Amino acid sequence: MRIALAGNPNSGKTSLFNKLTGLRQKTGNFPGVTVEKKSGILHLPDKQHIELIDLPGAYSLYPSSEDERIVLNVLINPEDENYPDAVIYVADITNLEKHLLLLTQIKDLGFPTLLALNMSDLAEKKEVQVEERKLSDFLGLPILSISGKTGENLENLKKEVGKLTGIETVGQPFYKFNEIEKTVSSNVQSIFGIKNPYRAKLFAHHHEKLPFLTAREKEKAAEIVKKEGFNDLRLQITETMQRFEQFVPTLRSAVSQKNNQSSFTDSVDAFLTHRIFAPIIFFVIMFFVFQAIYAWAAYPMDWIEGGFAAIGDFTRNSLPSGWFTDLLTNGILAGLGGILVFVPQIAILFLLISILEEVGYMARAVFIFDKLMQQFGLNGRSVVALVSAGACAIPAIMSTRTIGNWRERLITIMVTPFISCSARIPVYAVLIGFVVPADTIGVFNLQGLAFMGLYLLGILAALFSAFIFKLILKTGEKSYLMMQLPSYQRPSWRNIWRNIIDKVAAFVLEAGKVIMVISIVLWFLASYGPSKAMAVAESSAISTAKAQSLDDTATADLIAARKIEASYAGHLGKSIEPAIKPLGFDWKIGIALITSFAAREVFVGTMATIYSIGSSENENTIRDKLAAARDPVTGAKVYSAATSLSLLIFYVFAMQCMSTLAVVKRETGSWKWALIQFVYMSGLAYLGSFITYKLMS
Repeated sequence: MRIALAGNPNSGKTSLFNKLTGLRQKTGNFPGVTVEKKSGILHLPDKQHIELIDLPGAYSLYPSSEDERIVLNVLINPEDENYPDAVIYVADITNLEKHLLLLTQIKDLGFPTLLALNMSDLAEKKEVQVEERKLSDFLGLPILSISGKTGENLENLKKEVGKLTGIETVGQPFYKFNEIEKTVSSNVQSIFGIKNPYRAKLFAHHHEKLPFLTAREKEKAAEIVKKEGFNDLRLQITETMQRFEQFVPTLRSAVSQKNNQSSFTDSVDAFLTHRIFAPIIFFVIMFFVFQAIYAWAAYPMDWIEGGFAAIGDFTRNSLPSGWFTDLLTNGILAGLGGILVFVPQIAILFLLISILEEVGYMARAVFIFDKLMQQFGLNGRSVVALVSAGACAIPAIMSTRTIGNWRERLITIMVTPFISCSARIPVYAVLIGFVVPADTIGVFNLQGLAFMGLYLLGILAALFSAFIFKLILKTGEKSYLMMQLPSYQRPSWRNIWRNIIDKVAAFVLEAGKVIMVISIVLWFLASYGPSKAMAVAESSAISTAKAQSLDDTATADLIAARKIEASYAGHLGKSIEPAIKPLGFDWKIGIALITSFAAREVFVGTMATIYSIGSSENENTIRDKLAAARDPVTGAKVYSAATSLSLLIFYVFAMQCMSTLAVVKRETGSWKWALIQFVYMSGLAYLGSFITYKLMS
């Protein structure tokens, strides 16, 4: 049996899903779209196993966003692989009036449905009381008060779920068709073999955008609609108003609230959403986040670095010398160590963002910045995508499906990669140390301030680019923000830890696979080359070492440096060096720029591999190796303040992730926008890096 969890955004649906499925979850994508789908197994008391699917939040079956369209497509297509046998509808018990529109639509589709009145713990504090029997009789479906946060009444919920099998909803349909709708619905039913009248009506209304209909079927539906004068928008408004007229009177008589004083949420919002104070508070919170990323992660990063150095040293001394030991220590371990060291910073970022989402603050950020975002051609919901991009641009771009306005959604997609994601943390963490000293001013860490400065620079670039796109992209479509602000509540630490583990594990595994492959390829490219060139490089290094009376260690380092330059990797880096030399970059950095297009974090792994091969001091950390790197001709530091800052600016602006480009193509439906994005971001990165290097030199 398959059951769908449905409900409005911020109804606590996902928290309930996590409680019911525990660790028995899997993630994927809905067919044909990149929106994440979560499914899990629910074990009932009678040992029956239920597949539970967490549908995206939606307000109605007349979608204004891509997320809502997924809900529509799943619920009206019996051939869909996610089509449910029954529905658990999750509603906020403290705000029922806004949650029942979608419920009545689902009921009219004929699904066996259970109404779970969530947040019963919050209702108790607000002294909200619901006459469940009265509401159940009116709606014609079972009702149960629960708390997805505390787990209250979940065992009873499982028992009720077991009773849903094979039970049809009772009572008359909520929406009464007019004559045109009756005719259209009847014709659609006969042609498409649909039994449910309301499902047939939705087919007629949405036929142009239903992905599972063939071109011929869409033509047939269009003929019916045109022949009967089916006015989509007017009938949608009529239906919505009629449904509210049906359930609002009963709802108001069945729900009472003894304590009508201003709630805690209202009191806090008076301050946190204040016209003047709200933006200041938001930036203070973000400032704290970036300070924490540096300050809290220092010790665990040192432990991880020391651990990988010890493992590499032990492996090198334990295994016989040869190509395999060299690959293992200088290729694989060096590459992985160069990225895993930054897991603490990434985990802290996800921790703090998850807390803000759990307590309900991120929804306020949407409201706070809506008017400002409109000035740049964006939308209040764009804030969610931009903040989410601090973790990863890919899910952030997918989250733009909640933006109904085409232009605002496209602009948000085009500028989101400017926000520095967690994959850039390794690059920033290494390079900031070469530009800014690790000093503090009072309680403020200077490197943490620089870190926040890079993020702010990315935000400014995103807003500037959005404004330019606003001037270029013209549309007559107007945008309005409609959303429900959830009540403030204590965060569910279970959800937070699960989110951290899932996101960090996904980050490490996805990055790990890429880094593993690239590290092995790089090790080969940097260890081997044209035999004649490698022999000449070695003999030249030996001659130079004898002439300069170098000791064995210095001689080995010189030979390694010359052989890397003569290797296949060296030839690759040298081929692009003329183009990047004006930015202060050498051929080794050029190799890292190429490999990091697979994923930004690969930059550090690449440098760790390149600087480890042949080095006599492999136990040093990657930061120490880069700090010690010298130009073989001039003897100057490779990573000077000018070069390091130039490289930082390049990574702030550059589109350095092919996965992001692929998602942009998928979301916009065309390579056109992905290529435009790549070209203008790369151009801005080159120009910004060039100006920075010239000013700092």
